[in-house]
Amino acid sequence: MSTRSAAVTKLLEKTPDDVVLTLAMRTPMCKAKKGALKDTTSDALLYKTLDAVRGRLGFDVKEIQDIVVGTCHPPSPVYEARAAALTAGYPQEIPVQAINRLCSSGLMAIRSVSDSVARGDIDVGLAIGYESMSKNPRPTPTFGSEDIRSHKVAKDCAEPMGWTSEMLAQEYGITRQQMDEVALVSHTRASEAQKSGRFQSEIMPIETSVVDEATGASTSVTADHDDGLRHGTTVEALAKARPAFPDWGNAVSTGGNSSQLTDGAAAVVLMRRSKAEQLGLSILGKHVATTVVGVSPRVMGVGPVPAIRKLLRQVGLAKEDVDLYEINEAFASMYVYCLKELKLDITKVNVNGGAM
Repeated sequence: MSTRSAAVTKLLEKTPDDVVLTLAMRTPMCKAKKGALKDTTSDALLYKTLDAVRGRLGFDVKEIQDIVVGTCHPPSPVYEARAAALTAGYPQEIPVQAINRLCSSGLMAIRSVSDSVARGDIDVGLAIGYESMSKNPRPTPTFGSEDIRSHKVAKDCAEPMGWTSEMLAQEYGITRQQMDEVALVSHTRASEAQKSGRFQSEIMPIETSVVDEATGASTSVTADHDDGLRHGTTVEALAKARPAFPDWGNAVSTGGNSSQLTDGAAAVVLMRRSKAEQLGLSILGKHVATTVVGVSPRVMGVGPVPAIRKLLRQVGLAKEDVDLYEINEAFASMYVYCLKELKLDITKVNVNGGAM
């Protein structure tokens, strides 16, 4: 006898109008300033990503009717995105737009394309997320308005992400030990996943060049794996790590229990199920729903908790109906909070590691 809930059964139904994914690929995620993509400009990274995607579509590129690019910090992202698409061989008739919701910009690109397909505005769309933290590090926001600078909550929008990690840990009593424990799980899982080859099928190798800072010599390289993983991480090594933000909160965030700065990109092709079947494409999954929430900027890392709860209500699922969760690991502080607050089984969360 099936133990599936009615909501799960409904979710798994297949209809011609479903919005489905036929491609989901990414570049390697490389260490900013140090990794294989450190000397690749953001426009070059996007061009190379779009070019790699075009060669893997499995259908005529002219079928794509919109490209939505999510990114945070390039100074002229729409110009960059349009030029990159044209250079990569996408017809000029395919429009391009850029979207920015900081860390979730790539996810918002997926939502934008999915919504357009669901409404019937387009049949096929391409969603991209990309960022070069090497070439476009986070700028420090400055506010000219005295009203904003004196607003108790709004002024926190300019604070660095590390500060928000420390404020979250301090406010919710999250300890360094708790953070190091989940960080060890993340490092270990990611190491095992890479060594077993679990990531390779989703990675698009990128041909680029790396400049030797000492000599200025440029060497051609193929970026084909995530180069920031820390194999052999131990709890003892994590405990020895120095605080990354010693002047804030309880100084519990370290390089070992926080995410690295990263260069990389990812791409998803979405279309109606009927279109995918017409084109003879394999279907990877179905996009059902997206939700967004706002929280206090001071503890922005709590966001996944209300977002997940809202999404589960929206689609009528219970927490236990979900087989796998992926939760942002910007900092261990937020990850510990989310696991505890949502009462999630960690064996079902970030099973191949995360950003830490």
